[in-house]
Amino acid sequence: MTKFKSDSEAIDALADSYKNLRSEIGKVIIGQDETVKAVIISLFANGHSLLVGVPGLAKTLLVSTISEVLDLGFKRIQFTPDLMPSDITGSEILGDDRKFQFVPGPLFSNIVLADEINRTPPKTQAALLEAMQERSVTVSGIKHKLPSPFFVLATQNPIEQEGTYPLPEAQLDRFMFNIRLGYPSYEEELEVVKGTTTSRKVELSHILTGEEILFFQDLIRKVPIADNVLEYAVGLATKTRPGTDRATDNVNNYISWGAGPRASQYLVLGAKCHAAINGKYSPDIEDVRAIANYVLRHRIVRNYKAEAEGITEEKVIQSLF
Repeated sequence: MTKFKSDSEAIDALADSYKNLRSEIGKVIIGQDETVKAVIISLFANGHSLLVGVPGLAKTLLVSTISEVLDLGFKRIQFTPDLMPSDITGSEILGDDRKFQFVPGPLFSNIVLADEINRTPPKTQAALLEAMQERSVTVSGIKHKLPSPFFVLATQNPIEQEGTYPLPEAQLDRFMFNIRLGYPSYEEELEVVKGTTTSRKVELSHILTGEEILFFQDLIRKVPIADNVLEYAVGLATKTRPGTDRATDNVNNYISWGAGPRASQYLVLGAKCHAAINGKYSPDIEDVRAIANYVLRHRIVRNYKAEAEGITEEKVIQSLF
């Protein structure tokens, strides 16, 4: 990795790399600008993302495209009801020398696409917990380190809930961002159809290596943050906890459980990264607000009153601002 004279020069390089990434990804992914931005932020902040959207919104294509332009190893796991934990972590087999040897599963890659993660039972979902938090898996009592960098990008379909297993709160909390994809605009869909119904082939260039990503991840943590911005970020998370001194009326009325300390950490890291990719050397309150929905929406649990009155997580989060 090229040495920079200062952190500010390195942040400028990060902002340039982000623009190049967006440009290259844009050759394949039409629209979904905020989604692409959020996924890249989570990667630079060393976090995992959950992509939620109806079929056909290019969730899988987005993840594979990102892995290609980042020049990283990529594995796709199709989660199904009969998938076992060893199918993703790997297992030990008896070799020719009559000794057990570990055969790594598809988790041993830089970017892992967990496709339709809620289609598999909790036993298999739980196999991801250690991988996402510790960046390792334990098989037969032996810990195996995963490659670095390591990201889990999971997809989920919000409408077909028959035969699904909702992710438990502990698993959801491992995801830095919950990113919800919407339908493309009419103009974007026209462009998508034009580009995908011809024989046109797109050649993608590698923008960043794994070593460069690790450097930028370390850089994000070095970005300074003012006390008032740090207090604002932590204050947002603590306001979501009903029954506490800082809880707002909306939270007390509509929320059963609020966000934990991990939300505060991700609000700060996300704000730092959001500032850096926009060429700013320190985040402000607007940077915190820009990523707050992604961090908080899957960490607060609505009560029956909120569901009956149609109060969404986003409405509660907006009221905190």
